[in-house]
Amino acid sequence: MRWQRATALVFAWLVAVCGATIAAEGSAWSDDACLVCHEDPKVTPILAGPHAPSAHASDAGCTACHGPSEAHMRRPPRGEQRAAPDVDFGRRTATPVERQNAACIDCHRGATTLHWWGSHHEMAGVGCADCHRAHAPRDPMLDSLTQVETCVGCHAKARADALKPSHHPMHDGRVACADCHGPHGGPGPGGLVEPTLNDTCLSCHADLRGPFLWEHPPAREDCLTCHRPHGSPHRALLAQRTPWLCQQCHMAQFHPSTALSGTGLPGATLPSGSQNLMGRDCMNCHAKVHGSNHPSGAGLTR
Repeated sequence: MRWQRATALVFAWLVAVCGATIAAEGSAWSDDACLVCHEDPKVTPILAGPHAPSAHASDAGCTACHGPSEAHMRRPPRGEQRAAPDVDFGRRTATPVERQNAACIDCHRGATTLHWWGSHHEMAGVGCADCHRAHAPRDPMLDSLTQVETCVGCHAKARADALKPSHHPMHDGRVACADCHGPHGGPGPGGLVEPTLNDTCLSCHADLRGPFLWEHPPAREDCLTCHRPHGSPHRALLAQRTPWLCQQCHMAQFHPSTALSGTGLPGATLPSGSQNLMGRDCMNCHAKVHGSNHPSGAGLTR
C-alpha cells in the first residue's frame, strides 16, 4: 500500500541521517540526530540559550545533560515503547532526582550550590528542573517576576501573604524571593542569604541597623517579634495592629496601665478620645521605635 511505502521511505531517510551523524561523530550522537524527532517549540529554544551546544564547554550538546542515551536512539522492537534517555528531567520520570541534580551540578559548581547539600529543597527531594528551565532562552528564575511565580507555585502561604494590604512588592517585580532566600540553601534559617534574620532584613533597611544609644530590645533581637516578612493586613507589615501590638509587652507599671480599646475614640460615650488610639497611636510620641541616638531619647521619643 502507498502509506506503507511512504513509511518505509521515511524510516530509511531517518536511518540514513542518523547513520551519517554517527559516522561523523564517532560513537556519540549529535544534536542533529536528536532534533530529527525533537524539533518542537519545547526543545528548540535551547539553541538560543546558554545551554546551546555552541555555548557548552564540552560541546557535547544534548548528551552533556541527558547522557549518551544509546538505547533511546535505537528503534524499539515492534509493540514496545522507546527507551527513555539515560537522564530524563522532571517529577514524572524514572530518573531519580539525585541523578537529575547531579547532571546539573556537574557544571554548576560554585557559590550558587555551596549550601545545596542539606538545604530544605535538597532534603525535600526538589529537582533542579522543578524550578529551572534549561531549554528556555532565559531561565525564569533569573527574572524577578517569573521567579516569584515559580516559588509561590509551591509556597502558597507566601503567595497569599504577598497579596495582603501591606506587603513586600514581590508581585510587582521590585523584590524577588532570592533577595532574602537562597533557593539552593543559605547560611541563615529558612535558607536566608545572611547568617541571621536581622542581618537579612537590615541588608535593605540599613537605616535601622544601629547601633543606637537607646535600643529597643525586641527590634535588636528579632524583626519577627513585630513584623511579618511577606505581608500583613496591618500597616508596615506589623504582626498585629497597634497599640495592641505594643501592649503585649508594655503594660502594668508603665503607661498606659490599662489595656486600650476602641471605646475612647471621639464620638463615643466617653467625653474625650485617647491620642494613643489615633493617628500612629503609640508612635505619635515614640517615633523612633527601632532605636534612638538622641541624648534625650531614652523613651524612643526623638
